[in-house]
Amino acid sequence: MIYISSLGLLGTFIGLIRALPQLIRIIRSKEARGLSLDSVATSSIVSFGWALYGFLTNQIYVSLATGISGIIFAIIAIMAILYGRNIKELKIAPLWLGILFLSFFLYRSAGLGFVLPVSVLASNIPQLWIAYHERDLSDLSLGTWVLSFMDGLVWTIYSLMQNDTSILAFGIFNLLSSFPIIFLKLLFIFKIKNISKV
Repeated sequence: MIYISSLGLLGTFIGLIRALPQLIRIIRSKEARGLSLDSVATSSIVSFGWALYGFLTNQIYVSLATGISGIIFAIIAIMAILYGRNIKELKIAPLWLGILFLSFFLYRSAGLGFVLPVSVLASNIPQLWIAYHERDLSDLSLGTWVLSFMDGLVWTIYSLMQNDTSILAFGIFNLLSSFPIIFLKLLFIFKIKNISKV
């Protein structure tokens, strides 16, 4: 039991801080190059969905971590719009909001438990798309995505101990979708360093 609580606390801590590097980066640079508005808006929506799921299933760590993370992602989305991202980029976020509402109203926590694990893909794939297609990833925070990967790892282990397949699927999908974003950001950093050497 102490291991589960410790992992829950660690997951909560990572959840609390994982979006902070991106928030700090956008505040400092006052730019949003390489940042997917659709991804951060969807992340906010999904985080609030997980907070509700945690509340409904009596998992306070899940509720705390994801609720606060949802607020931070919402602030990042607003700032991304203020610093140049186009609101027309929002394609997945409104769709996913509707899917989460529908799953909750039809099936409550079971509906959320079914849809939320896939939601991490809905959140991360727009960022993967932007990271792959935009040349300038200057304002994409590597720290946020490393923390996102760690978040997936912690919640995967937690879910195995809690026997919660919804959180397990989330953790695995988060690991699989965060890693390529980290890789593309590292490639960008490597290219910038090589260009500056020339």
